[in-house]
Parts: sequence; structure tokens; C-alpha cells
Amino acid sequence: MASAGSRSSPATATAAEGEMARQAGDGTTGQAGAASQAEVAEATTSDGVEKRFAESRQRRLRRLLRQCERVTLMDFNTLALSGWPDNFSLSMARRRRDTWLLGASVAALVFLSGMTGFVPAWFAGGGFGAFVVILLLGFPPIRRLYSSRPSYLDLLMQRQQLLRDARKHVAHLEGDLGLIWQCNELSEFNTTLSAPRFSTLRHLSEQRRLSASLNQREHIRLYLIFLLEAEKAYERMQSAYFEGHRQAIDKGWQSVAETATDTIVDKDTGTVAGETTGDQGKAS
Repeated sequence: MASAGSRSSPATATAAEGEMARQAGDGTTGQAGAASQAEVAEATTSDGVEKRFAESRQRRLRRLLRQCERVTLMDFNTLALSGWPDNFSLSMARRRRDTWLLGASVAALVFLSGMTGFVPAWFAGGGFGAFVVILLLGFPPIRRLYSSRPSYLDLLMQRQQLLRDARKHVAHLEGDLGLIWQCNELSEFNTTLSAPRFSTLRHLSEQRRLSASLNQREHIRLYLIFLLEAEKAYERMQSAYFEGHRQAIDKGWQSVAETATDTIVDKDTGTVAGETTGDQGKAS
């Protein structure tokens, strides 16, 4: 009996050691599995945060694309005031006008002097005739017969007409909501738009008083400079938007990809056409 017990003791010890080893192996496998699940959960959470951020950014860029699409409708020639009479032409026209007024005044003075008896009657009559001729030469229909140069009044009216056309175009671009104020967020893609010299334009655009406040050539030019910089920012934002759409497709983020737009900019007319794919899917 003693010998049988001694023989079974090593076998029992071996079995116990095997069970302990198996349990240790199962524990190690369980720890590895738990660690793997934690890594997967962490990766899933990180991917979800990145996906939500991308979706939010795409939605914001799409909103800005819609708000600022009027930037592409800018008429450069109208806002640049093409054909604006320069100061030299205005000065020469003013000099011709002053010469005409001086001649008419001298002739009128001679005529009036003759009526008071200071000069002979024939001399006063000559003064009256000269006054009438000089006066007629100043009327536009007659002046165009001997000179093609515009008068001082014509140049002033031309300037005013150019300013009126520019203000009408600004009113069209601004619309009811204010283009510059809506495109303030474009400074993310072009820091020049946040310059202090544009602060007055942004303030007036927010108050819907911009077009009526542009009364000088310098104001129109400042507005034109802002739109040129905004157009650059719009193109960069559009590129960033489509790049985000491409990355969403590569990563298989369908909800992000659905925010993509089929917008096509006609480079000849500058108009924006097309609707948003995601919105079309919702509408259908």
C-alpha cells in the first residue's frame, strides 16, 4: 500500500502542475484579449471623433460656399471704375470753362458799360454780339461741332455715373444679408481679410448700409480689393472642401462624403451651379 501511494504522488503533482500551467495560460490569453479589445475600442473612439470633426468641418465649409458664392459674380471693370476721368483731364476742362466764363463776362461788362454811357454805343453793340457768340459756343450741341473734347460738366457727370453703376453692383452683390459680413469667416483661408482697414466695410455690411455709404472712388477701390482677396480665399476653401470629400471617400465615411457638393463654377460667367448631393438624397 505504501509503495502504491508513493507511486501515485508524483502523478498527482504532475497533474496539479499541468492544471496550474493551463490556468496561467488562460489568464495570459484573457489579459491579451482584454488588451486587444481595449485597443480596438480606443481606435474606434478615435476614429469616431475624427469622423465627427470631419463631418462638422465639411458642413461648415459647405455653408460658407453657399453664403459667399456671390464673390464669384464680381464685375471687375465696374468696380475698378474703368473710364474714370483723370485729374489732368478734369483740370484742362476746368481751365477751358474758366476761359469761356471770363470771355462771356468781359463781353457782358462791355455791353453794360455802353448802356450806362461809359463807352460808345457801337462798342457796346460789339460787346453784346461777342457775348451772344461766346454764350452760344458754350452750349453742348454747338460746342460738339468744333470740339470733341468733353466739357468740365461732362467729366463730372461721367464720374457720377460710374459711381452710381458701381454702387448698384455693390448693392447686387451684398443682397439682403450683406456679402462682406457673411464672408468674414473666409479670413481662415486668407488672413488679409482680417486687416483693420476692412473693419468699416464689415460694419456697414452688417448694418445693410454699405452700398449707400460708398460715395468716393477710394471706397469703391477698397471694396474691390476686399472682393479680390475674398475670391482667393473662396478658391482655397473650395479646394479644401473637395479635398476633405476625397479623404472621406478614401476612409469610407459615407456620412461625411454625403456632404459633398456637385458645385461647378463656370469660369466664363463666374456663376455657380449645382446642388448638394446630400440634400438631393434627402429630398428624394
